[in-house]
Amino acid sequence: MSEAVHDGRTPPVAVWQILDAMKGDELKQWRTAPVENQPAPEERGLDRLPFPFGWFVVCYSDEIAVGEVKPLRYFARDLAIWRGEDGKVRIMDAYCKHLGAHMGHGGKVSGNLLECPFHAWRYDGEEGVVKDIPYSKAIPPQVKRKCTRTWHVQEANNFVWFWYHPEDAAPAWDLDHYPEATDPDWTAFDRYDWIVEAPLQFLAENAADLAHFKYVHGTATYPDARIAYEGHRRTGLVEAKLGTPRGQVDGTITNGNNGPGQTFSRFAGISETLLVVGMTPVENNKLRVRFAFTQPKDQANGPLGNLAKALIKDILKQFDQDKVIWDRQRFVEQALICEGDGPIGELRRWYYQFYAEWKGATTPPAQGAA
Repeated sequence: MSEAVHDGRTPPVAVWQILDAMKGDELKQWRTAPVENQPAPEERGLDRLPFPFGWFVVCYSDEIAVGEVKPLRYFARDLAIWRGEDGKVRIMDAYCKHLGAHMGHGGKVSGNLLECPFHAWRYDGEEGVVKDIPYSKAIPPQVKRKCTRTWHVQEANNFVWFWYHPEDAAPAWDLDHYPEATDPDWTAFDRYDWIVEAPLQFLAENAADLAHFKYVHGTATYPDARIAYEGHRRTGLVEAKLGTPRGQVDGTITNGNNGPGQTFSRFAGISETLLVVGMTPVENNKLRVRFAFTQPKDQANGPLGNLAKALIKDILKQFDQDKVIWDRQRFVEQALICEGDGPIGELRRWYYQFYAEWKGATTPPAQGAA
């Protein structure tokens, strides 16, 4: 008689109880639904954290067509995005300098210019000036020079990205390009969305928080992680026993940050997988999160295709589990880190460089100093 196969996963942990009852559409709706009975950001200490600067995802490239205008809300600002007839994406602050119409709602593309829906004032999305007022013989001098904020925009990895800096400083580094994202031998992106009611720093700390893997995700062991920092980059390698219905599998996760807003993970052990993550602040207590997975077609569609799908399902499950925590977590400035937690303090010191308002501080400034 053959030896029985033992499930490699640990018994359910606390946050699973919240998620177990939800399946299919109900779970998808939960991922983006408002959190009930949410304390104010000030009660959670979130007002202490500024927005980090860097490159951030706006949308997928195929979500903005030539000649299309859409409203955006990121970094506590209303924005308008459009793709001109030249195929280039532009982003500008949303409100017209004339009488304050929101140009993302009903605005039109005129060549490569954004036309206000109220009186058809036409803006250049790179210079930030009014180029044309169809009914007027003259353009007011105040709007013939730069009068509104425009944003640095690039497309990479099938996403539209934009550069955020509170002082409108120019980009300090380039985007990374992942060859798998456009490789015809890899699958089209498998896409998932969340709204997380937390600052981006909470999600960044997850990479250094080794103890939570067992108590939140039910891993069989504490993972062995090696993390390195160089300037605006963070790289990590996690080696862990991955629990599967067929027992434990040796797995590795290579992950990294190119600044706070561009994140990737590459998984090996069950199925090769690239995960591109877009995490963009909406408010100081709200993030729009996008997961985009791609896998080699011969693995995703081959005899081990079910394992490839199961890997993605498990990654989603872990993020759902973390979201239960993040949505209600409070920022503890002087966190009590103990042996076995992982290098959370080191990650925080690296991360604080992206808070321009803190002017290079490696610990939170005193109240009122930021």
